[in-house]
Amino acid sequence: MEIESIYQKFEESNGVCTDTRKLQKACIYFALKGNNFDGNKFVNRAFDGGAKYCIVDDKSAVVNDNCILVDDVLTALQNLATYHRNEIGIPIISLTGSNGKTTTKELIFSVLSTQYKVGATKGNLNNHIGVPLTLLDFTNDLDFGIVEMGANHQNEIEFLSNIAQPDYGLITNFGKAHLEGFGGVEGVIKGKSELYDYIKHNEKIAFINTDDPTQVKQINNYTNTITFGSSPKNDCNIEFISADPFVSLKYNGIEIKSKLIGNYNYGNIAVAAVIGQHFNISTKNIKTAIENYQPDNNRSEIIERGTTKIILDAYNANPTSMLAALNNLKQLEANNKYLFLGDMFELGDEAEKEHQAITDFVESNFDENIFLIGENFFNTKTQKTTHTFSSFEDLKPIIETLNLKASTVLIKGSRGMALERILEFI
Repeated sequence: MEIESIYQKFEESNGVCTDTRKLQKACIYFALKGNNFDGNKFVNRAFDGGAKYCIVDDKSAVVNDNCILVDDVLTALQNLATYHRNEIGIPIISLTGSNGKTTTKELIFSVLSTQYKVGATKGNLNNHIGVPLTLLDFTNDLDFGIVEMGANHQNEIEFLSNIAQPDYGLITNFGKAHLEGFGGVEGVIKGKSELYDYIKHNEKIAFINTDDPTQVKQINNYTNTITFGSSPKNDCNIEFISADPFVSLKYNGIEIKSKLIGNYNYGNIAVAAVIGQHFNISTKNIKTAIENYQPDNNRSEIIERGTTKIILDAYNANPTSMLAALNNLKQLEANNKYLFLGDMFELGDEAEKEHQAITDFVESNFDENIFLIGENFFNTKTQKTTHTFSSFEDLKPIIETLNLKASTVLIKGSRGMALERILEFI
């Protein structure tokens, strides 16, 4: 069936669903396949749950006239998203990067929402399924749509850019994330820069942090840019003031005091401010939006339990973000610092070297109270004062014996380590 016909069914429906356990009444159900499931097998359940139409790619799943047979359900979903994006015609701001994507997306959303109606990626639905679902959730009464794009291999950002067709693009940073899929740091830079390639090829606008030499190099003299950073030559001059522990900066002569920790969040805050400025958000509203933004979902949260201050940054980790978190803790004026660091995933052949490098850095900069969790950290060479555990289960009985009163505790690790569980014992 032609995409125009599917779009007509989409317009008759109440949104898109891909999970029969989370159906909306009168939705259009896309029977996606995964490694351990086949959505075609749940068509009857979808109709029983209230779906109006079902998009399938298995003839045996066509159970009534409201089933639409296509060659590939995922491709149909992606094509429908692009078709819808062009039909509603709202400006799309896309962002990618190794670290800080979701925080930056939420900051931009907060700033723009002070004066506009804005849609944005929910959570981190930023892959080949999440981006189409995000676009299909946008409506033509929005002033802007913000699309977060994630990737763990090359050509993925190019693919997502062609689906979302952004009018504006930004890259938060380039770091040692997903090294296994990208094939090293140079692969990360090449892969993330596919967003810039799309922007340049289609003569769109890029927001560039000139304090990041890699960004400047990758944009390669493209002039349709909005620049920001510490230099007065930028389109927007934003000065970093401090991060002790919360980041504060100076913008348009006023100080903005955020609730985000670590100087690594400076660029994330700065780009939200420059986007606000570009779209004529008042300085007052930019300041208010940034100062009111409260991180959550285990991302750079500060939690206080009595006299114990906890820096919870357990949503994800890679060598770049881990080092940034450690440098932030290092410069904080605090006694009794405790470090609970979990394995960093998807590093491939670099895993042993990168975990050893973090271990060496920690032992060179922190005297004691170092707890390393996970198989990779367990196998590093450590000093006698460093505690290593192959799993969280091995760590649990030790946590219960610690006196963490009047301490500052950093919890950082990859999502799969789920180190937020440590909070149960503090």
